[in-house]
Amino acid sequence: MQAYLFLFMLLVIAVMAKNQSLLIAIIVLLALKIIGLDNKIFTLVQSKGINWGVTIITIAVLVPIATGEIGFRELGNSLKSPYAWIALVSGVFVALLGKSGVVLLAEDPHITTALVFGTVAAVALFNGVAVGPLIGAGIAYTAMKIIEWFH
Repeated sequence: MQAYLFLFMLLVIAVMAKNQSLLIAIIVLLALKIIGLDNKIFTLVQSKGINWGVTIITIAVLVPIATGEIGFRELGNSLKSPYAWIALVSGVFVALLGKSGVVLLAEDPHITTALVFGTVAAVALFNGVAVGPLIGAGIAYTAMKIIEWFH
């Protein structure tokens, strides 16, 4: 019963915040619970969902390359810009944070509650995008390792 109450509370927040992604996610989860498919599907989505999401995002990012909109010339031209180098370094940094996030979530799954709450709050209240748990876990893991290093 607690799960339904929590999901309905989040549904209200999603409606008030007019956040379509959060709204769809909650409706899908509620529907799966109501029809009784939650045990099988939730386990699968929890274990593979992040990888599926990253794959879908990667496909979306690579579409301009597949369509020919971005080619070697555009890549070469973009690397002449200091902003492109900032983006390149940021991409490397975020990918490394994401890797650390996967490690933290595997080693310390109870931290997921705080990460999910933070992500939901950012999505609902600030129109954020729900990539937060993985990157948030990476940032948390990095911060924890820095704190451990000093102690």
